Amino acid sequence: MEFDALKKVTATILGMDPNEINMDMKFLTDLGADSLDVYQIVMGVEEELGITIPLEPLQNITTVREAVELIKSVK
Repeated sequence: MEFDALKKVTATILGMDPNEINMDMKFLTDLGADSLDVYQIVMGVEEELGITIPLEPLQNITTVREAVELIKSVK
């Protein structure tokens, strides 16, 4: 569920097919996201799942897998 929401939001913001996104991809290098894109992805996931993601641990997130784990920890 968390991964699906993250894929959906990421694909929408980055203009790509959600099926192209996998857990081991890095936001900056593999997906080509910049810091503004990552911020928009976080906001979209928060809205999609009705949660609040703390900013401090978010600064250390580099991969989709790490983002999914963070989302799971705040649900």
